[in-house]
Amino acid sequence: MTVLPRSSFGGPFRERNTVYFTDRGIEELVERRGDEQVSIEWLAERLRDFVDLNPEFETPIERLATYLARLDDPDDE
Repeated sequence: MTVLPRSSFGGPFRERNTVYFTDRGIEELVERRGDEQVSIEWLAERLRDFVDLNPEFETPIERLATYLARLDDPDDE
């Protein structure tokens, strides 16, 4: 497997065998909280908390939230 820095993210067409640094955090999230169910409201509050503590991540969090909000919208493809 190839490990690439986050700046190498090439969009939604990445190869399946490529691992990004963000994958480590995602894997930890699944390992620690994979059995839990949360509401969108809970997730939104955690994202707000994170941006309050880390304002330099405002843009990536906004992009993630927008991506999740529009995931099933055929007009955004």
